[in-house]
Amino acid sequence: MLGLGEVTRRASRRASLRRGSVSVLPQKSHEIPWDILERLLMPLLFCHAAAIIISTALHIFDISSASTFAIFVWFALSTVGAVLFYHFVKVSASGKGILITGCESPLAWYLAKKLDDLGFTIYAGFATEIDCDEAQILKEECSGRIKIVHLDITSEKTMLEASLYISQHLPYGASGLWGIIHCASWIALGEIEWVPFAVLRKSLDYNLLGAARLTQILLPLIRKANGRIVFLTSGLSRIPAPVRGIQCATQAAVEALANCLRQELRPRGVDVSVVSAGEFSIGNGWLTEDDLRDQVSEAKKMWAQLSDEQKKTFGEDYYEAAMTSIEKQTREVSDIQPALRVLIDAVTRTFPLARYTPVSTGDKIQIFLAEHLPVSLYEAIYCKK
Repeated sequence: MLGLGEVTRRASRRASLRRGSVSVLPQKSHEIPWDILERLLMPLLFCHAAAIIISTALHIFDISSASTFAIFVWFALSTVGAVLFYHFVKVSASGKGILITGCESPLAWYLAKKLDDLGFTIYAGFATEIDCDEAQILKEECSGRIKIVHLDITSEKTMLEASLYISQHLPYGASGLWGIIHCASWIALGEIEWVPFAVLRKSLDYNLLGAARLTQILLPLIRKANGRIVFLTSGLSRIPAPVRGIQCATQAAVEALANCLRQELRPRGVDVSVVSAGEFSIGNGWLTEDDLRDQVSEAKKMWAQLSDEQKKTFGEDYYEAAMTSIEKQTREVSDIQPALRVLIDAVTRTFPLARYTPVSTGDKIQIFLAEHLPVSLYEAIYCKK
């Protein structure tokens, strides 16, 4: 029997989930559509080059006195219209099934609801209890197309069982699985020197190896449907961040895996996309209440297992400041609408992008500088001494 405390906690979680659309999904999101801008950039550059070449040729042969600018505007308007049409063409949701991992997290949970509303058959993967509050509310509020699946991505046994279940419960007329969206993640915070080997291994198992193995298992089903594979990563894959070194490493590894997989599967008609979202080791939109508590608890355990010499080297003041920062960040209200939008785009657009970056302008600038500036100059700007 559940104790009073557990009953109260579950009731609170159910209430927070039901009103989550207010606190986590604000009605207006100040998002810059980087994916559209990136898709337009190269065509517009080619338009400019073509305008210069054509204008020069027209003047040399004395055919016309049309200016380079006028030719560019004509090309640009035609190109922008064609690219936007190409960008916004969507697939039909009928007869398409999508597996979403890590549905305990608010982001994956809302994603399952949104895709169900669009008419897709959703296999919502939960790592622990398939009768947890989140799963029960999905059943109550979604259509009969949603299927709750036990899927622990650190367990090959549950992956194989989930694959068998999906193959036996495909939508009517479907030849295979339309998509996998890898949303499951596990975050370890702490300086690299603090992190025990067991935590390193768990982080790799959960964030990289589990996603890789699940993809291997489900690829035959994905190939039959000429489907999609989507990996949710973080801008930290491109930005070095102290205290988040393990997360930076696993996110970069996942992106490398996705990029190689894309080249391998493109000839076979399977699209692979990376959604490199903003900082998602913080905030109530990315983490469950249990995750928030676990992050703080894990950081305290790491500090406790350090030797006296190591503690003296870092200092109690540094540790207290780090813990205060972690506790503050994990309680921030997150806007997950940009990430939700591009995750949906990655499986609903006929021509998905290889990479989506739903990040803030500041993060976008920092990522650009991290990739293009000399390391010494970048670190002089962004790294604290």
